[in-house]
Amino acid sequence: MPRTSTRLTFAVLATGAGVFAMLQSLIAPALPTVQHAMHTSQSTATWVMTAYLLSASIFTPILGRVGDLIGKKRTLVAVLLAVLAGCLLAALAPTIGVLIVARVVQGIGGALFPLSFGIIRDEFAASQVSGSISNLSAVIAAGGGVGMVAAGPIVTALDYRWLFWIPVAVVAITTLIALRYVPESPNRAQGRVNWLGAVLLSGWLVALLLPLSQASHWGWGSAKVIGLFVTAVLLFALWLGSEARSRSPLIDLRIMRLPAVWTTNTAALLFGAGMYAIWSFLPGFVQTPSSAGYGFGASVTAAGLLMLPMLIAMFCSGVLSGRLEPVLGAKKLLVAGAALGAVACGFLALWHARPWQIAFAAGVFGLGIGLAFAAMANLIVGSVPAEQTGAATGMNANIRTIGGSIGAAVTSVLVTGHLQSSGLPYESGYTHGFTLLALLCLAAALAALLVPVRRTARLSGAPRASGRTVGGAPGADAGAATEAEAVAPGARN
Repeated sequence: MPRTSTRLTFAVLATGAGVFAMLQSLIAPALPTVQHAMHTSQSTATWVMTAYLLSASIFTPILGRVGDLIGKKRTLVAVLLAVLAGCLLAALAPTIGVLIVARVVQGIGGALFPLSFGIIRDEFAASQVSGSISNLSAVIAAGGGVGMVAAGPIVTALDYRWLFWIPVAVVAITTLIALRYVPESPNRAQGRVNWLGAVLLSGWLVALLLPLSQASHWGWGSAKVIGLFVTAVLLFALWLGSEARSRSPLIDLRIMRLPAVWTTNTAALLFGAGMYAIWSFLPGFVQTPSSAGYGFGASVTAAGLLMLPMLIAMFCSGVLSGRLEPVLGAKKLLVAGAALGAVACGFLALWHARPWQIAFAAGVFGLGIGLAFAAMANLIVGSVPAEQTGAATGMNANIRTIGGSIGAAVTSVLVTGHLQSSGLPYESGYTHGFTLLALLCLAAALAALLVPVRRTARLSGAPRASGRTVGGAPGADAGAATEAEAVAPGARN
């Protein structure tokens, strides 16, 4: 296949990233079914989600950096093989323990996001980069929505194991096509993987995310939760020191300090908190029996259908953002996306008595997700040297996940802190939760306003001597580009 042809390359990247995004949410509605089939407890079954989250958080930035060093295509194929193995193991898992291990292996696929963004930047013409990143972001965002919508019908018609058998077939074909047709990126960072930094990064991520995901079971004041939070702080400090001293850091902290990068990451943290919490709690709200004074007693399938407007809106706005970005700029789209999230959550806090109100708010939030996902990716890609794309976009995805864990944990406290005699949450718990999420999304919009305004400037490390400027990969500002040029040589030590 000619190296200049990009359609099949994009199809491979979109399929791989979309399947991984779908796996994030596909199993969540089926957890009660898995719990019953595996004869296990609810607390054990939740590890099917927790293990995946922790694994993805660890491997996303590490393998993004590995791709920058040894080649993005080579790393992409290896990651696809890992996802394939994880899905196959999950489909055949005889026990809950094996299923949890399979989910850890699947979590390696988190690296598909930064690797895909890096390949697009390296291989596509400058005029195609922004639109392709927006389209890929739309697929990633919609993938999570597909998981919520498709889980119920698949489990009802077939079996929960088909939640993994279907991805096995898709990923196998995708891997073969990637091996044959995706070109190897020419841009390579120099140096090696800072394994001490990788271990410390893994340590503080696990120590932070584990208590956030398990605090509702362990208790926020328990020794395990407090001890892990303290450990996270200590390991984070050690990681910062290790990265600052390393000649070949895993995450170049100078890149993270670029104005366009740290402001975008701040918005990602806050918006991620609202987005993942909505994904986690809105289906539960509509499935609550009406005897609780709210909710509709919807089945898993019906709850998924109410989320369908979110899925459609996410994909459409993500694709549309690629057309709007050259006109409005990625900064304005990020502000708009976060603001739409705040409007949707505020609407839910006030009006949630009818199914159409839920569907409407879900659609508005979906518009926000599509715009914000595409804008964040374009801002990061356009602000860092080409050889740092994988690590920088991987860290952005990780920060969004960390925000999601924080948002879901805090919302869980509000929703489940006071229960009715039936064991169901009070309506006020959800109302307070939706209000908090509206404030978090509003804070994300305010953080996005701090993103520097872009001006055209040449970006060091632009791919294939194409004369790409920061304007070619929109969303960066001149100050960020100039600073990135100063950082790039250090990143090659």
